[in-house]
Amino acid sequence: MVKFLLRLIIYAMAVLLTAYLLPGVNVDDIVGALIVAALLTLLNATLKPILVFLTIPLTVITLGLFLLVINTVIILLAAYLIDSFHVDGFLWAFLFSLVLSLVNSIFLAIAGVNE
Repeated sequence: MVKFLLRLIIYAMAVLLTAYLLPGVNVDDIVGALIVAALLTLLNATLKPILVFLTIPLTVITLGLFLLVINTVIILLAAYLIDSFHVDGFLWAFLFSLVLSLVNSIFLAIAGVNE
């Protein structure tokens, strides 16, 4: 449980930094970032496997690049569901997804938390 909470806090910090770096993405406060991190974790654990399964043919045809679109859609859904998280469109959500993955990986490596 402690490891999960540590990862959630690190993920929230990554959300804050990524939103700061990208002008098309805005998180109102730290509590909003924690909510975004928790919701993205929940959506990635529940909705993403379903979407991946339903889009297997398209994912195979695009050699896996369609998974980036699925990540973008999940971020747009989170932005729709959370009032304190704003994304200005598909391109910003796509960039947010890429940068967030990179920043989160760096933070987890610095913290010494294994994936």
